[in-house]
Amino acid sequence: MSRRCLTRLSAIALMACATLSAQAVEPVTSVPQLDISRYAGQWHEIAHLPMFFQRQCVGDITASYSLDAPGKIGVLNACRTKDGSMDESQGVARPVEGHPGRLEVRFAPDWLSWVPMVWADYWVIALDPDYRWAMVGEPDRKYLWILSREPTMDRAQFDQLKAKAEAMGYDLKPLIMAAPLR
Repeated sequence: MSRRCLTRLSAIALMACATLSAQAVEPVTSVPQLDISRYAGQWHEIAHLPMFFQRQCVGDITASYSLDAPGKIGVLNACRTKDGSMDESQGVARPVEGHPGRLEVRFAPDWLSWVPMVWADYWVIALDPDYRWAMVGEPDRKYLWILSREPTMDRAQFDQLKAKAEAMGYDLKPLIMAAPLR
């Protein structure tokens, strides 16, 4: 065989392997059921992928959800910053019709709510049956949060959630731990 033929065969084999590994990744899917009244309340962040809006957060990261009106969910994110102060951000979420585990969230002012780009995907991709922990992501795999009702999480549970996220194609190398594990 000529060198050119071997090079072409190698390239074809590499492309086939890349295609097979890309197909092996599970799609990002939301949970089939989400009782928003049970989901409401305070969640503690255990870990997250880096996000521009959280760059100032160094600890005590929480997200609180409230049922403000039919179809309108209040969102209050809070965290402790480097100087010890608390930073808060208020927003709203709305359910995505036909997909119980999917919400869209907005932190922009109400008068901008008509602009599609101010709404971000918020998919609950794993959820404890008793609503003790949750994992939230979005279809492009850029953002991920692991949440708990308590300020810590069991290491075995955390490892299971990480494995599920990796199976969905999330790159967890830059994962930031926001709370201790037990």
